[in-house]
Order: sequence, then structure tokens, then C-alpha cells
Amino acid sequence: MENAIRNAIIKFEQEFMGRGPDDVRASIVRDLVVVRLKGVLTPAERQLAKTAEGVEMVKQLRQNLIAQGRDKLSEQVGEIAKAKVLGVFTDIDAQLGEQVFVFTLDREPLSGVR
Repeated sequence: MENAIRNAIIKFEQEFMGRGPDDVRASIVRDLVVVRLKGVLTPAERQLAKTAEGVEMVKQLRQNLIAQGRDKLSEQVGEIAKAKVLGVFTDIDAQLGEQVFVFTLDREPLSGVR
């Protein structure tokens, strides 16, 4: 299940951001799905992230793009987890080039899955 979520996130990143991350790890912790993406920035975003103003621009751009794809992403994760996604939280560290997604679910996907 974690691998399927990982693959869905990679596909989302490729479609919405124009390129996939270098590394993606997904973990299920009770009723949470936590996804860590490394190497997410495009070359243009890396240039922007060299200044404080640019970091804020990258964060805002990413937040806007994710907002546009939020429903699709929630649906995909929900289908894989066989649970309803209640919320999607994300943040990016533009200096590290890492992004984190946290999906809250209405229940645990499967008993005993961590």
C-alpha cells in the first residue's frame, strides 16, 4: 500500500510540477499517511530559492499547484488506502528541496499496517 501511494505521488508530481522527485518515501501511521519527497525543485525553483524572497515564491507556487490538484490527489490516496481522506497538509523546505505531505484518514487503512 505504501508503494502504491508512493507511485501515485510520483505521478502527481510529474503531471502537476513537470518533473518527479528524486526520492519518495510513504509511511502509514495509524490513520495518517506521511509522504516525504526529496529533490523536488526544478532548476528554476533552485535558482529562486537562493534568496529569501525567492523561497517564499517557490512555497507559494507549490501551495497553489497542490491546491489545484488536491481533490485528485485525495481521491487517489483514498482509493489506495480504502479510507476517506479528511485533510491534506503539505509544506516544502525550498533550501533543502524537500516536501512533506500528510494525509489524514477517517480510519486506519488496514489493521496492523504501520
